[in-house]
Amino acid sequence: MAEAPHPPIPSFVHHRSRLTEGQQHAWDRWWSERGRDVPDLLSGAEPYDPPAWFGRTAPLVLEIGSGMGESTAALAAATPEVDHVAVEVFEPGLAQLLMRIADAGLPNVALLRGDAVALLRERVPPASLAGIRIFFPDPWPKRRHHKRRLVQPEFVALAASRLAPGATLHLVTDWDHYALQMRAVCDAEPLLENTAAREPGGWTPRPPWRPVTKFEQRARTEGRAVHDLLYRRTPS
Repeated sequence: MAEAPHPPIPSFVHHRSRLTEGQQHAWDRWWSERGRDVPDLLSGAEPYDPPAWFGRTAPLVLEIGSGMGESTAALAAATPEVDHVAVEVFEPGLAQLLMRIADAGLPNVALLRGDAVALLRERVPPASLAGIRIFFPDPWPKRRHHKRRLVQPEFVALAASRLAPGATLHLVTDWDHYALQMRAVCDAEPLLENTAAREPGGWTPRPPWRPVTKFEQRARTEGRAVHDLLYRRTPS
């Protein structure tokens, strides 16, 4: 009997969490203005329309799994000419990012709550993104759980198809085995080229512009090496 096809891998695992008082205030104050739910975009209840969200047409970077928003806010502040869409399911992280962008007065960040894979597959047009960032995705370290990892051939093919020629896919992980898997999968994708192919091991030297978050600092303290991989979408 043929094995049933494996269901699509979502970009998250939902964990119930309470908001702090400050996060709840930020959510109540700014979510309706700056946030949207992916299921509403998928159903057509609300259009996927970044130019309308930002009031302009600009290069668009999609971040999958923005966590507590440290990198998102810092990179948005450093590149005001770029619009940033942060897709996350962890409500405290989204609320914390709302606080960060409000404090910094950042108009170039939009927040989406839900599954980034479904969003990419069903709503993001081909060749429309200037970049995709996936920083420290869930490593699913146990061998029997490796099939749940986000960075698999099918996903990478989808992500590459949504990048404009010359756009970049930036991956970061502090798990050696996952880093090797990421590199192997992306190297095998014909629409991507490793920008660090001539570097030792094919790893991208840590970009000085990528913020060091508390998460990354903890990985360093615990003795885990952090690997960057930066791929560019080929012209064809």
